[in-house]
Amino acid sequence: MRLRLWPRSLAARTAILLLAGLVAAQAAGLGIEAIGRAGLQRLEQGRHLALRVMELYITVAKTPPAQRATALRELRLPAGITAQLDSEPPARMLVSPLPVQQLVRLNMALVPLPPALRPAEVVLLGSPAQEQMMIGLRLPDDPTQPDDPTLTRRQWLNVTAVLPAPRPWQDPDLLAAFLLMSAVAAALTGWAVVRLSAPVATLTAAADRLGEDVNAAPLPEVGPSEVTAAAAAFNRMAARLRRFVQDRTLLLAAIGHDLRTPITRLRLRAEFVADDELRAKMLADLDDLEALVTATLAFGRTATSREPAAPLDLAVLARTLLDEAADARPELAERLVYDGPEHLTVRARSTALKRALGNLVANAIAYGGSARIRLLPPEVAGAPVRIEIEDDGPGLPPGETEQLFDPFRRGEESRSRETGGVGLGLTIARDILRAHGGEVTLANRGEGGARASVRLPA
Repeated sequence: MRLRLWPRSLAARTAILLLAGLVAAQAAGLGIEAIGRAGLQRLEQGRHLALRVMELYITVAKTPPAQRATALRELRLPAGITAQLDSEPPARMLVSPLPVQQLVRLNMALVPLPPALRPAEVVLLGSPAQEQMMIGLRLPDDPTQPDDPTLTRRQWLNVTAVLPAPRPWQDPDLLAAFLLMSAVAAALTGWAVVRLSAPVATLTAAADRLGEDVNAAPLPEVGPSEVTAAAAAFNRMAARLRRFVQDRTLLLAAIGHDLRTPITRLRLRAEFVADDELRAKMLADLDDLEALVTATLAFGRTATSREPAAPLDLAVLARTLLDEAADARPELAERLVYDGPEHLTVRARSTALKRALGNLVANAIAYGGSARIRLLPPEVAGAPVRIEIEDDGPGLPPGETEQLFDPFRRGEESRSRETGGVGLGLTIARDILRAHGGEVTLANRGEGGARASVRLPA
Protein backbone atom coordinates (compact mmCIF):
# COMPACT_ATOMS: atom_id res chain seq x y z
CA MET A 1 0.00 0.00 0.00
CA ARG A 2 2.82 2.41 0.88
CA LEU A 3 4.57 1.80 -2.43
CA ARG A 4 1.36 2.34 -4.37
CA LEU A 5 0.54 5.62 -2.60
CA TRP A 6 4.02 7.11 -2.95
CA PRO A 7 4.15 8.73 -6.41
CA ARG A 8 6.91 7.87 -8.86
CA SER A 9 7.09 11.34 -10.38
CA LEU A 10 9.88 13.58 -9.08
CA ALA A 11 7.60 16.61 -9.34
CA ALA A 12 4.84 14.91 -7.32
CA ARG A 13 7.30 13.76 -4.63
CA THR A 14 8.80 17.24 -4.36
CA ALA A 15 5.35 18.82 -4.14
CA ILE A 16 4.26 16.40 -1.40
CA LEU A 17 7.40 17.00 0.68
CA LEU A 18 7.16 20.78 0.29
CA LEU A 19 3.47 20.80 1.15
CA ALA A 20 4.06 18.59 4.18
CA GLY A 21 6.80 20.95 5.41
CA LEU A 22 4.67 24.04 4.81
CA VAL A 23 1.63 22.53 6.51
CA ALA A 24 3.77 21.50 9.50
CA ALA A 25 5.21 25.02 9.73
CA GLN A 26 1.73 26.54 9.49
CA ALA A 27 0.41 24.15 12.11
CA ALA A 28 3.26 25.14 14.44
CA GLY A 29 2.58 28.82 13.80
CA LEU A 30 -1.12 28.35 14.44
CA GLY A 31 -0.28 26.42 17.60
CA ILE A 32 1.70 29.39 18.85
CA GLU A 33 -1.19 31.64 17.86
CA ALA A 34 -3.58 29.37 19.75
CA ILE A 35 -1.44 29.60 22.89
CA GLY A 36 -1.54 33.38 22.62
CA ARG A 37 -5.29 33.31 22.10
CA ALA A 38 -5.68 31.07 25.15
CA GLY A 39 -3.78 33.64 27.23
CA LEU A 40 -6.01 36.40 25.92
CA GLN A 41 -9.09 34.35 26.73
CA ARG A 42 -7.80 33.88 30.29
CA LEU A 43 -7.25 37.62 30.59
CA GLU A 44 -10.78 38.27 29.39
CA GLN A 45 -12.17 35.65 31.77
CA GLY A 46 -10.29 37.16 34.70
CA ARG A 47 -11.44 40.68 33.93
CA HIS A 48 -15.03 39.61 33.35
CA LEU A 49 -15.18 37.51 36.53
CA ALA A 50 -13.60 40.26 38.63
CA LEU A 51 -16.17 42.83 37.47
CA ARG A 52 -19.10 40.48 38.09
CA VAL A 53 -17.86 39.52 41.55
CA MET A 54 -17.21 43.13 42.55
CA GLU A 55 -20.65 44.18 41.30
CA LEU A 56 -22.14 41.44 43.43
CA TYR A 57 -19.98 42.42 46.40
CA ILE A 58 -20.92 46.11 46.15
CA THR A 59 -24.62 45.27 46.02
CA VAL A 60 -24.40 43.03 49.10
CA ALA A 61 -22.04 45.34 50.99
CA LYS A 62 -24.39 48.32 50.64
CA THR A 63 -27.27 46.28 52.02
CA PRO A 64 -27.80 46.29 55.83
CA PRO A 65 -26.34 43.12 57.35
CA ALA A 66 -29.74 41.86 58.46
CA GLN A 67 -31.10 42.03 54.93
CA ARG A 68 -28.07 40.76 53.05
CA ALA A 69 -29.21 37.12 52.90
CA THR A 70 -32.62 38.12 51.50
CA ALA A 71 -31.08 40.49 48.99
CA LEU A 72 -28.58 37.83 47.83
CA ARG A 73 -31.37 35.34 47.22
CA GLU A 74 -33.26 37.86 45.14
CA LEU A 75 -30.29 38.68 42.90
CA ARG A 76 -30.10 37.11 39.46
CA LEU A 77 -26.56 35.84 39.24
CA PRO A 78 -24.76 35.36 35.91
CA ALA A 79 -24.46 31.85 34.52
CA GLY A 80 -21.69 29.86 36.11
CA ILE A 81 -21.60 31.95 39.31
CA THR A 82 -23.10 31.02 42.69
CA ALA A 83 -22.81 32.99 45.94
CA GLN A 84 -23.67 32.55 49.60
CA LEU A 85 -23.13 34.29 52.91
CA ASP A 86 -21.05 32.55 55.52
CA SER A 87 -19.18 33.31 58.68
CA GLU A 88 -15.99 31.78 57.34
CA PRO A 89 -14.11 32.14 54.06
CA PRO A 90 -13.44 29.17 51.81
CA ALA A 91 -10.96 26.67 53.22
CA ARG A 92 -7.49 28.07 52.77
CA MET A 93 -5.04 26.00 50.72
CA LEU A 94 -1.30 26.42 51.01
CA VAL A 95 -0.62 26.44 47.27
CA SER A 96 1.01 28.94 45.00
CA PRO A 97 -1.48 31.32 43.36
CA LEU A 98 -2.54 30.21 39.94
CA PRO A 99 -2.16 32.72 37.07
CA VAL A 100 -5.90 33.14 36.67
CA GLN A 101 -6.25 33.83 40.41
CA GLN A 102 -3.67 36.55 40.16
CA LEU A 103 -5.55 38.04 37.20
CA VAL A 104 -8.85 38.06 39.11
CA ARG A 105 -7.25 39.59 42.20
CA LEU A 106 -5.56 42.28 40.13
CA ASN A 107 -8.76 43.19 38.31
CA MET A 108 -10.71 43.27 41.56
CA ALA A 109 -8.17 45.64 43.06
CA LEU A 110 -8.53 47.95 40.09
CA VAL A 111 -12.28 48.50 40.73
CA PRO A 112 -12.66 51.94 42.36
CA LEU A 113 -14.39 51.68 45.78
CA PRO A 114 -14.67 53.93 48.81
CA PRO A 115 -12.44 52.81 51.68
CA ALA A 116 -15.47 51.84 53.75
CA LEU A 117 -16.71 49.43 51.10
CA ARG A 118 -13.42 47.77 50.25
CA PRO A 119 -13.30 44.13 51.35
CA ALA A 120 -11.23 43.76 54.46
CA GLU A 121 -9.87 40.43 53.22
CA VAL A 122 -9.97 38.45 49.98
CA VAL A 123 -9.41 34.70 49.70
CA LEU A 124 -9.06 33.02 46.29
CA LEU A 125 -8.91 29.30 45.77
CA GLY A 126 -8.71 27.49 42.43
CA SER A 127 -8.22 23.98 41.15
CA PRO A 128 -5.09 23.22 39.06
CA ALA A 129 -7.33 22.65 36.07
CA GLN A 130 -8.55 26.24 36.53
CA GLU A 131 -12.11 25.23 35.74
CA GLN A 132 -13.50 26.36 39.10
CA MET A 133 -12.58 29.19 41.45
CA MET A 134 -13.79 30.09 44.95
CA ILE A 135 -13.56 33.72 46.04
CA GLY A 136 -14.15 34.84 49.61
CA LEU A 137 -14.77 38.54 50.24
CA ARG A 138 -15.08 39.78 53.80
CA LEU A 139 -18.05 42.14 54.06
CA PRO A 140 -17.90 45.30 56.20
CA ASP A 141 -18.70 44.60 59.91
CA ASP A 142 -22.07 45.55 61.39
CA PRO A 143 -21.43 48.65 63.53
CA THR A 144 -24.61 48.05 65.52
CA GLN A 145 -23.25 44.85 67.03
CA PRO A 146 -21.24 45.12 70.28
CA ASP A 147 -17.51 44.48 70.03
CA ASP A 148 -17.66 41.15 71.77
CA PRO A 149 -15.17 38.52 70.63
CA THR A 150 -17.60 35.77 71.64
CA LEU A 151 -20.13 37.00 69.09
CA THR A 152 -19.81 36.37 65.40
CA ARG A 153 -19.89 39.74 63.64
CA ARG A 154 -17.94 38.84 60.46
CA GLN A 155 -19.74 38.00 57.23
CA TRP A 156 -18.11 36.54 54.14
CA LEU A 157 -19.47 36.58 50.63
CA ASN A 158 -18.26 33.29 49.19
CA VAL A 159 -18.55 33.15 45.39
CA THR A 160 -18.01 30.02 43.33
CA ALA A 161 -17.34 30.60 39.62
CA VAL A 162 -16.86 28.11 36.84
CA LEU A 163 -14.13 29.02 34.36
CA PRO A 164 -14.20 26.79 31.27
CA ALA A 165 -10.87 25.98 29.71
CA PRO A 166 -9.92 28.24 26.79
CA ARG A 167 -10.77 26.77 23.40
CA PRO A 168 -8.86 28.80 20.84
CA TRP A 169 -9.18 26.08 18.18
CA GLN A 170 -12.93 26.61 18.03
CA ASP A 171 -12.41 30.07 16.59
CA PRO A 172 -13.72 29.91 12.96
CA ASP A 173 -11.27 32.62 11.94
CA LEU A 174 -8.37 30.40 12.96
CA LEU A 175 -9.60 27.52 10.80
CA ALA A 176 -10.29 29.86 7.88
CA ALA A 177 -6.79 31.32 8.17
CA PHE A 178 -5.28 27.83 8.18
CA LEU A 179 -7.24 26.75 5.10
CA LEU A 180 -6.41 29.99 3.27
CA MET A 181 -2.69 29.69 4.04
CA SER A 182 -2.72 26.02 3.01
CA ALA A 183 -4.42 26.85 -0.30
CA VAL A 184 -1.93 29.63 -1.04
CA ALA A 185 0.98 27.37 -0.07
CA ALA A 186 -0.37 24.57 -2.30
CA ALA A 187 -0.75 26.94 -5.25
CA LEU A 188 2.74 28.39 -4.83
CA THR A 189 4.22 24.93 -4.33
CA GLY A 190 2.53 23.59 -7.46
CA TRP A 191 3.74 26.57 -9.48
CA ALA A 192 7.29 26.23 -8.14
CA VAL A 193 7.43 22.47 -8.75
CA VAL A 194 6.16 22.88 -12.32
CA ARG A 195 8.79 25.54 -12.98
CA LEU A 196 11.55 23.44 -11.42
CA SER A 197 10.58 20.22 -13.18
CA ALA A 198 10.10 21.88 -16.59
CA PRO A 199 13.83 21.58 -17.49
CA VAL A 200 13.63 17.82 -16.83
CA ALA A 201 10.70 17.51 -19.26
CA THR A 202 12.56 19.66 -21.79
CA LEU A 203 15.66 17.47 -21.46
CA THR A 204 13.53 14.34 -21.92
CA ALA A 205 11.90 15.74 -25.06
CA ALA A 206 15.31 16.76 -26.44
CA ALA A 207 16.65 13.25 -25.80
CA ASP A 208 13.66 11.76 -27.65
CA ARG A 209 14.21 14.12 -30.58
CA LEU A 210 17.90 13.24 -30.68
CA GLY A 211 17.02 9.55 -30.73
CA GLU A 212 14.75 10.14 -33.70
CA ASP A 213 16.93 12.64 -35.55
CA VAL A 214 20.63 13.01 -34.91
CA ASN A 215 20.49 16.47 -36.52
CA ALA A 216 17.83 17.76 -34.14
CA ALA A 217 18.14 21.37 -32.95
CA PRO A 218 20.34 21.87 -29.88
CA LEU A 219 18.83 22.38 -26.44
CA PRO A 220 18.58 26.08 -25.42
CA GLU A 221 21.19 26.86 -22.75
CA VAL A 222 19.07 29.22 -20.66
CA GLY A 223 17.83 29.23 -17.07
CA PRO A 224 19.55 28.60 -13.74
CA SER A 225 23.21 27.59 -13.68
CA GLU A 226 22.43 23.91 -13.04
CA VAL A 227 19.96 23.78 -15.95
CA THR A 228 22.39 25.61 -18.22
CA ALA A 229 25.20 23.20 -17.31
CA ALA A 230 22.97 20.17 -18.02
CA ALA A 231 21.84 21.64 -21.36
CA ALA A 232 25.45 22.39 -22.34
CA ALA A 233 26.51 18.84 -21.46
CA PHE A 234 23.60 17.43 -23.47
CA ASN A 235 24.52 19.58 -26.48
CA ARG A 236 28.14 18.44 -26.28
CA MET A 237 26.99 14.82 -26.22
CA ALA A 238 24.71 15.44 -29.22
CA ALA A 239 27.56 17.09 -31.11
CA ARG A 240 29.82 14.10 -30.45
CA LEU A 241 27.08 11.76 -31.69
CA ARG A 242 26.67 13.82 -34.85
CA ARG A 243 30.42 13.75 -35.47
CA PHE A 244 30.42 10.00 -34.96
CA VAL A 245 27.58 9.52 -37.46
CA GLN A 246 29.22 11.89 -39.92
CA ASP A 247 32.53 10.07 -39.60
CA ARG A 248 30.76 6.77 -40.24
CA THR A 249 29.02 8.23 -43.27
CA LEU A 250 32.26 9.65 -44.63
CA LEU A 251 33.88 6.26 -44.10
CA LEU A 252 31.08 4.55 -46.01
CA ALA A 253 31.27 7.12 -48.78
CA ALA A 254 35.02 6.66 -49.05
CA ILE A 255 34.68 2.89 -49.16
CA GLY A 256 31.91 3.15 -51.75
CA HIS A 257 33.97 5.54 -53.86
CA ASP A 258 37.03 3.33 -53.64
CA LEU A 259 35.01 0.21 -54.45
CA ARG A 260 33.31 1.64 -57.50
CA THR A 261 36.59 2.02 -59.36
CA PRO A 262 37.73 -1.63 -58.99
CA ILE A 263 34.16 -2.78 -59.67
CA THR A 264 34.19 -0.85 -62.93
CA ARG A 265 37.62 -2.29 -63.87
CA LEU A 266 36.45 -5.81 -63.06
CA ARG A 267 33.30 -5.26 -65.13
CA LEU A 268 35.42 -4.19 -68.12
CA ARG A 269 37.79 -7.11 -67.70
CA ALA A 270 34.86 -9.54 -67.38
CA GLU A 271 33.76 -8.51 -70.84
CA PHE A 272 36.96 -10.07 -72.22
CA VAL A 273 36.27 -13.46 -70.66
CA ALA A 274 35.70 -15.91 -73.48
CA ASP A 275 33.46 -18.26 -71.52
CA ASP A 276 29.94 -16.84 -71.78
CA GLU A 277 28.66 -18.66 -68.69
CA LEU A 278 31.60 -17.57 -66.57
CA ARG A 279 31.30 -14.00 -67.84
CA ALA A 280 27.61 -13.89 -66.93
CA LYS A 281 28.31 -15.15 -63.42
CA MET A 282 31.08 -12.62 -62.90
CA LEU A 283 28.88 -9.77 -64.10
CA ALA A 284 26.06 -10.93 -61.82
CA ASP A 285 28.42 -10.97 -58.84
CA LEU A 286 29.62 -7.49 -59.73
CA ASP A 287 26.02 -6.29 -59.98
CA ASP A 288 25.34 -7.72 -56.51
CA LEU A 289 28.43 -6.02 -55.12
CA GLU A 290 27.48 -2.69 -56.68
CA ALA A 291 23.93 -2.96 -55.36
CA LEU A 292 25.31 -3.70 -51.88
CA VAL A 293 27.59 -0.65 -52.00
CA THR A 294 24.75 1.56 -53.24
CA ALA A 295 22.34 0.39 -50.53
CA THR A 296 24.98 0.80 -47.83
CA LEU A 297 25.68 4.36 -48.94
CA ALA A 298 21.96 5.11 -48.99
CA PHE A 299 21.68 3.79 -45.44
CA GLY A 300 24.52 6.04 -44.33
CA ARG A 301 23.07 9.11 -46.03
CA THR A 302 19.71 8.53 -44.32
CA ALA A 303 21.22 9.12 -40.87
CA THR A 304 22.70 12.49 -41.84
CA SER A 305 19.97 13.86 -44.08
CA ARG A 306 19.37 17.61 -43.57
CA GLU A 307 16.31 17.89 -45.82
CA PRO A 308 13.87 20.46 -44.34
CA ALA A 309 10.32 19.47 -43.46
CA ALA A 310 7.52 20.94 -45.56
CA PRO A 311 3.79 20.28 -46.15
CA LEU A 312 3.36 17.02 -48.05
CA ASP A 313 0.18 15.44 -49.46
CA LEU A 314 0.35 11.79 -48.39
CA ALA A 315 -2.50 10.78 -50.69
CA VAL A 316 -0.66 12.12 -53.74
CA LEU A 317 2.59 10.50 -52.60
CA ALA A 318 0.91 7.11 -52.16
CA ARG A 319 -0.68 7.22 -55.62
CA THR A 320 2.63 8.33 -57.13
CA LEU A 321 4.44 5.35 -55.59
CA LEU A 322 1.84 2.95 -56.96
CA ASP A 323 1.97 4.58 -60.43
CA GLU A 324 5.75 4.27 -60.53
CA ALA A 325 5.52 0.64 -59.43
CA ALA A 326 2.93 -0.02 -62.16
CA ASP A 327 5.24 1.54 -64.77
CA ALA A 328 8.05 -0.75 -63.66
CA ARG A 329 5.81 -3.83 -63.40
CA PRO A 330 2.88 -3.40 -65.83
CA GLU A 331 1.71 -6.95 -65.23
CA LEU A 332 0.94 -6.04 -61.59
CA ALA A 333 -0.97 -2.84 -62.33
CA GLU A 334 -4.31 -4.31 -61.29
CA ARG A 335 -2.86 -5.52 -58.00
CA LEU A 336 -1.56 -2.10 -56.97
CA VAL A 337 -4.47 -0.41 -55.16
CA TYR A 338 -4.88 2.81 -53.21
CA ASP A 339 -7.63 3.21 -50.59
CA GLY A 340 -7.99 6.53 -48.81
CA PRO A 341 -8.93 10.20 -49.03
CA GLU A 342 -8.13 12.35 -52.03
CA HIS A 343 -5.85 14.60 -50.00
CA LEU A 344 -4.20 14.42 -46.59
CA THR A 345 -1.42 16.89 -45.78
CA VAL A 346 1.31 16.43 -43.16
CA ARG A 347 4.67 18.06 -42.52
CA ALA A 348 7.48 15.77 -43.61
CA ARG A 349 10.71 15.54 -45.58
CA SER A 350 9.33 14.52 -48.94
CA THR A 351 12.39 12.80 -50.42
CA ALA A 352 13.11 10.79 -47.26
CA LEU A 353 9.49 9.81 -46.68
CA LYS A 354 9.10 8.77 -50.32
CA ARG A 355 12.15 6.52 -49.93
CA ALA A 356 10.74 4.96 -46.73
CA LEU A 357 7.28 4.25 -48.14
CA GLY A 358 8.82 3.21 -51.45
CA ASN A 359 10.89 0.59 -49.66
CA LEU A 360 7.78 -0.81 -47.97
CA VAL A 361 5.88 -0.90 -51.27
CA ALA A 362 8.85 -2.55 -52.99
CA ASN A 363 8.96 -5.23 -50.29
CA ALA A 364 5.23 -5.90 -50.67
CA ILE A 365 5.64 -6.30 -54.45
CA ALA A 366 8.81 -8.37 -54.18
CA TYR A 367 7.54 -10.83 -51.57
CA GLY A 368 3.76 -10.69 -52.08
CA GLY A 369 3.28 -9.78 -55.74
CA SER A 370 0.86 -6.99 -54.82
CA ALA A 371 0.58 -3.79 -52.81
CA ARG A 372 -2.45 -2.08 -51.30
CA ILE A 373 -1.92 1.28 -49.60
CA ARG A 374 -4.65 2.21 -47.14
CA LEU A 375 -4.43 5.79 -45.80
CA LEU A 376 -6.35 6.41 -42.56
CA PRO A 377 -6.79 10.03 -41.35
CA PRO A 378 -6.54 10.83 -37.60
CA GLU A 379 -9.59 9.64 -35.68
CA VAL A 380 -9.37 12.53 -33.18
CA ALA A 381 -7.37 15.73 -32.94
CA GLY A 382 -3.75 14.97 -32.11
CA ALA A 383 -3.95 11.33 -33.16
CA PRO A 384 -1.40 10.04 -35.70
CA VAL A 385 -1.99 9.37 -39.37
CA ARG A 386 -1.96 5.64 -40.19
CA ILE A 387 -0.71 4.09 -43.40
CA GLU A 388 -1.18 0.35 -44.02
CA ILE A 389 0.68 -1.38 -46.84
CA GLU A 390 -0.59 -4.93 -47.44
CA ASP A 391 0.28 -7.77 -49.81
CA ASP A 392 -1.09 -11.22 -50.64
CA GLY A 393 2.17 -13.12 -50.21
CA PRO A 394 3.06 -16.02 -47.92
CA GLY A 395 3.42 -13.76 -44.90
CA LEU A 396 6.30 -13.25 -42.49
CA PRO A 397 8.24 -15.84 -40.46
CA PRO A 398 6.44 -16.23 -37.10
CA GLY A 399 8.24 -14.48 -34.24
CA GLU A 400 10.70 -12.65 -36.50
CA THR A 401 8.78 -9.51 -37.42
CA GLU A 402 11.06 -7.33 -35.30
CA GLN A 403 14.29 -8.98 -36.42
CA LEU A 404 13.46 -8.13 -40.05
CA PHE A 405 14.36 -4.50 -39.27
CA ASP A 406 17.96 -5.45 -38.46
CA PRO A 407 20.51 -4.34 -41.08
CA PHE A 408 21.20 -6.92 -43.82
CA ARG A 409 18.37 -9.15 -42.55
CA ARG A 410 16.24 -10.51 -45.42
CA GLY A 411 12.77 -11.99 -45.42
CA GLU A 412 13.96 -15.04 -47.38
CA GLU A 413 17.14 -17.00 -47.14
CA SER A 414 18.42 -16.88 -50.73
CA ARG A 415 20.94 -14.24 -51.74
CA SER A 416 19.48 -13.63 -55.17
CA ARG A 417 18.72 -10.04 -56.09
CA GLU A 418 15.75 -11.24 -58.09
CA THR A 419 14.01 -12.49 -54.93
CA GLY A 420 15.17 -9.81 -52.54
CA GLY A 421 17.48 -6.89 -51.91
CA VAL A 422 20.48 -6.60 -49.65
CA GLY A 423 18.47 -6.40 -46.42
CA LEU A 424 18.58 -2.64 -45.74
CA GLY A 425 15.19 -1.51 -47.07
CA LEU A 426 13.26 -2.00 -43.82
CA THR A 427 16.14 -0.59 -41.74
CA ILE A 428 16.21 2.58 -43.83
CA ALA A 429 12.41 2.86 -43.71
CA ARG A 430 12.28 2.60 -39.91
CA ASP A 431 15.12 5.11 -39.45
CA ILE A 432 13.38 7.64 -41.70
CA LEU A 433 9.98 7.19 -40.07
CA ARG A 434 11.40 7.46 -36.57
CA ALA A 435 13.21 10.63 -37.61
CA HIS A 436 9.75 11.99 -38.47
CA GLY A 437 8.46 11.05 -35.02
CA GLY A 438 6.61 8.02 -36.35
CA GLU A 439 6.95 4.25 -36.25
CA VAL A 440 6.51 1.20 -38.45
CA THR A 441 5.60 -2.36 -37.45
CA LEU A 442 5.12 -5.61 -39.34
CA ALA A 443 2.45 -8.25 -38.83
CA ASN A 444 0.77 -11.12 -40.66
CA ARG A 445 -2.78 -10.64 -41.90
CA GLY A 446 -5.42 -13.08 -40.75
CA GLU A 447 -6.59 -13.70 -44.33
CA GLY A 448 -3.02 -14.21 -45.56
CA GLY A 449 -0.16 -11.97 -46.51
CA ALA A 450 1.71 -9.32 -44.53
CA ARG A 451 0.91 -5.80 -43.37
CA ALA A 452 3.27 -2.92 -42.67
CA SER A 453 1.59 -0.40 -40.35
CA VAL A 454 3.01 3.12 -40.36
CA ARG A 455 2.12 5.88 -37.87
CA LEU A 456 3.07 9.50 -38.56
CA PRO A 457 2.32 12.68 -36.57
CA ALA A 458 -0.61 14.54 -38.12
